Amino acid sequence: MDKRTIGIVGARGHTGAELIRLIAAHPALELAFVSSRELDGQRVAAHNDAYHGELRYENLDPAAVAAKRADIVILALPNGKAAPFVSAIDAVAPDALVVDLSADHRFDDNWYYGLPELTRDNWRDERRISNPGCYATAIELSVAPLKDLLAAPPVCFGVSGYSGAGTTPSDRNDPEKLRDNLMPYALTGHLHEKEASFHLGVPVEFMPHVAPHFRGLTVTTNLYLSRALKRDETIAHFRDAYDGEKLVRIVDDPPWVSRIAGRHHAEIGGFAMSADGKRVVIVATLDNLLKGAATQAMQNINRAIGVDECTAIPPD
Repeated sequence: MDKRTIGIVGARGHTGAELIRLIAAHPALELAFVSSRELDGQRVAAHNDAYHGELRYENLDPAAVAAKRADIVILALPNGKAAPFVSAIDAVAPDALVVDLSADHRFDDNWYYGLPELTRDNWRDERRISNPGCYATAIELSVAPLKDLLAAPPVCFGVSGYSGAGTTPSDRNDPEKLRDNLMPYALTGHLHEKEASFHLGVPVEFMPHVAPHFRGLTVTTNLYLSRALKRDETIAHFRDAYDGEKLVRIVDDPPWVSRIAGRHHAEIGGFAMSADGKRVVIVATLDNLLKGAATQAMQNINRAIGVDECTAIPPD
């Protein structure tokens, strides 16, 4: 299998580490560079046991990243930091595949929004891919099969492990402050609320929280329906929507976040119906670093380079 070169910008974070693991196991990808200001000069292998080469982290500005001329560049940067890198790559290597893990291009119609289970049919060989947010992925997967039957905006209660807050110190990733705690934040207007609303085409209400566990998230979604459904009918909508999808599993009981940590698929279950059949509560879980970030990026890269979508993604 011909190999493509791939580089990561912002490789110090939790998602960067997961990306390196996936790339190291990929038969069609060769890690060409990893950019990290904090780890500049250190061997990648010293920080990631999945990688066994001699590559070292580099502190690369946008021009230096573009000059690498990698076939694929993953931008794993904080929100608001992608633009200079995209501009530099556009100028030097416009045919390179760029995958942006930040929110910077999730509302840009010139970028492909890569939530494969929902947007695969929209793929038009784009070279600019916007990776969805972790919470937004769970919300959209939970709502999409019943979107046309909604009588009111979905109401979503989310709880994530503190890895979702990144590595920059804050209250939301401080284990001591989170101990025996559930920390609410951005209870209206969260970016993933806007993202899910935009891509579903229906308004979504979302209330996020951080819990003391490290990885994995759960979203409990309340859906009011325009007509009564039986539980079996509701489940059938989801099984039909995700039939054949390797990375979305429909389960009967509400899934547990502890059982999804370190795994690459999302689980959707619960399907608790009200007595009148016009309200259903659905629970979705996924690992925010994997299906919520790195695994989904790999799905998108695999599609773009023409290999099986789950190449190098370990079966759960």
